[in-house]
Amino acid sequence: MAGGTIPHFQNDAGHPVIEIGVKEFMCVGANPPFDHPHVFLDMGGDSEIVCPYCSTLYRFNKALKADETRPEGSFYHRAA
Repeated sequence: MAGGTIPHFQNDAGHPVIEIGVKEFMCVGANPPFDHPHVFLDMGGDSEIVCPYCSTLYRFNKALKADETRPEGSFYHRAA
């Protein structure tokens, strides 16, 4: 993702699996103040990865854009 912003995702709802449209991203856990250290995750050649902090399973879905998730609502919008 050189030259761009790394998307951040959160899991306030406690979904066991979140589908996302990128393979490199940051997991923040839940929204602040209940977040965990913001960790960079890279799926590489795989199609899914588990966050080592919150155990959310992220699954790549090429049909989604970088800011889309299934279920909806897991894209993290940082406060300005």
